[in-house]
Amino acid sequence: MSEFWLISVPGDNANLTALDRMNTVTSKANLSSNAKFVIPDLKVGTLDALIGLSDELGKLDVYAEGLMKKIAQYIGEVMDDSTDKAQENLLANGVDLISYISRFEWDMAKYPVKQPLKNLTESLSKQMSQIDTDLKSRTLTYNNIKGNLQSLERKTVGNLLTRTLADIVNKEDFVLNSEYLITLLVVVPKTSYTAWQKTYESLSDMVVPRSTKMIAEDGESGLFTVTLFRKVIEEFKSKARENKFIVREFYFNEKELQSEKDEIVKLAADKKQQYVSNS
Repeated sequence: MSEFWLISVPGDNANLTALDRMNTVTSKANLSSNAKFVIPDLKVGTLDALIGLSDELGKLDVYAEGLMKKIAQYIGEVMDDSTDKAQENLLANGVDLISYISRFEWDMAKYPVKQPLKNLTESLSKQMSQIDTDLKSRTLTYNNIKGNLQSLERKTVGNLLTRTLADIVNKEDFVLNSEYLITLLVVVPKTSYTAWQKTYESLSDMVVPRSTKMIAEDGESGLFTVTLFRKVIEEFKSKARENKFIVREFYFNEKELQSEKDEIVKLAADKKQQYVSNS
């Protein structure tokens, strides 16, 4: 980060060339890049008025610095997957901070210099309070979106006993809309694949022969389908559990699964929108 010094010099006619002299001296040793910081003719008022504002301006300065740090932190968080671009988006009036400071111009429309300093101070304070309020609202929105997205994304990882199956199962894997038959999902340890194939048809009566198929696998287990009559579900679950085959409580609902997928896409888009809004 660049370091900035504000140097005050007399403003009478004899010192109008002060900037030129400083440029000459500092340029020889490449000590600094210098620019004139133009301050308009403010309506200063009395010394008592200045003294009265000194404490308030000091507090306002601390408040402004803290607010800018919070904005920078927020931008860094929003661009968590593009941190290299965070600096590019830390702009003031559309330009980078160094250019803004070195070419600073007083905004006469927002802060008319004919107004007393107290009025200008109050105007600055109100504007910063509004920025602070907007930032808190944006941060809350972003954190809610990020938290909800992370919660859904966590469901897409983990083992086959706990993770969401929205991105695994397909309509074709199930017997649907049958009054008598149902397809269950069973998590089988890798070491028990052979035992599953040999025993699943006999875990209860009324299991459809050759109805099993592995549709997913992780490092520990495989996810198998099996079709049976609805009336023997509980018996099948009990016998499966005795053999360390775990039946997942899952019933295929295309609308719910699509809704879950759509929610992840929507939250990801909303999170990205927070980045776009600040770029």
